[in-house]
Amino acid sequence: MSIENMHVTRRSKASLIASFAAVIILVILISAPLWAGRADMRLMAELFLYLSLATLWNLMAGYAGLVSVGQQAYVGFGGYMLFSLTMFAGLSPVVALIGVAILGGLVSIPIAALVFRLHGAYFAIGTWVIAEVFRLTFAQVSSLGGGSGTSLPISIIKSMADGRAARESLSYWLALGVMVAVILAVYLFLRSRKGLALSAIRDNELAASSLGINIWRTKFLVYVITAALTSVVGALIFLQKLRISPDAAFSVNDWTAFVIFIVVIGGIGTLEGPIIGTLVYFLMRETLADLGTTYLIALGVVAIVIMLKAPKGLWGIIRDRWDLQLFPLGYRVQTTQSKKGS
Repeated sequence: MSIENMHVTRRSKASLIASFAAVIILVILISAPLWAGRADMRLMAELFLYLSLATLWNLMAGYAGLVSVGQQAYVGFGGYMLFSLTMFAGLSPVVALIGVAILGGLVSIPIAALVFRLHGAYFAIGTWVIAEVFRLTFAQVSSLGGGSGTSLPISIIKSMADGRAARESLSYWLALGVMVAVILAVYLFLRSRKGLALSAIRDNELAASSLGINIWRTKFLVYVITAALTSVVGALIFLQKLRISPDAAFSVNDWTAFVIFIVVIGGIGTLEGPIIGTLVYFLMRETLADLGTTYLIALGVVAIVIMLKAPKGLWGIIRDRWDLQLFPLGYRVQTTQSKKGS
C-alpha cells in the first residue's frame, strides 16, 4: 500500500529549474563583452537598469502600497550626486556609487517624514511635487551647468579604465551587477521577517496593526531602501550617458511613467512581473520606436487592455495557468507517495 508524506517547503520544481537557468543566463551575460557589440551592450545595460527601477517601484507600490509618481527625484539625485562626488570630491565613479547610495538614503528620510502625512492620490501627487522641487533646485546650481546641464570631464571618464572598450565593459558589468543585487536584495527582504510584515500590511493593514506590526516604520524602511537603491541606478544611468541635465534627470516619462507601464503589464506585486514587463517593453520599443507617437499610443493601448483583461498582468496569467512561482516567498505543502509493505 502507499501512504502520502507531507512536508512544508518554499521550493518547487519550477523554482529549482529557474535557479539553474538564472545561473546559466548570468554566466552568458557576464561574458557579453566577448561576443556582443557595443550597441548591444548599451541596450542590455539600459534594460538591466530599467528592470532595477521597475523592481524597486514594484516593492513600493506592489508590496508596501506606496504608489509614487516621483521616483525620478532619486534617479536625478543619484545622477547629480555621482557627478558632484567625481568632479568636486575627486572620487572615482565606482567608489562614488557608495556615497550616492548613502546620500540617497539620507535625503529620503525627511522627504518620507513629509510625504507620509499624505495618503492615496495625495501621496502620489506629493511625490511628484518633490521631484519637481529637485528639478528646479538643481537647475539653479551653476557649478553643475544650471538648466543646460553638464558633461562628465574627460579625465574622470578615462580614469575608469584604459580604453573605450574597457570603459564600456565596466559600465555594462556595473549595470548587470546592480540589477542582480537589486533583485536579490528585494527577494531576500521579502523573505525576511520585515518582508512577512510587509505582506501582512499589503493584505490587511488593520489586521497587521492588531498583530503588533508597526505599519509606519515598515513602510518608512521600504521607502528609504528604495530611494537609496534608485539613486544608485540613477547614477549608473547618467554614468553611461556621460552627461546630465535637470530635464533629463528628473523626467517623469522616462523614469516613472515607463516604469509603471512595465510593472503593470508584467504583474504588480510579484517579483517575476517586472522581468516580464521589461522584456515586453523593450521588445515593443525596439520594434515600434520608429513609428513616432504611434509607439506611445501602442504602449497605452497595451496597458489598458492588460489592466482590463488581466489585472494581475502577464505573469499573473502564466502563474494561474501553470501554477508557476520562480521566486517562492511563501510556504506550500508538498506530498510524496511512499510504499509500505503489509
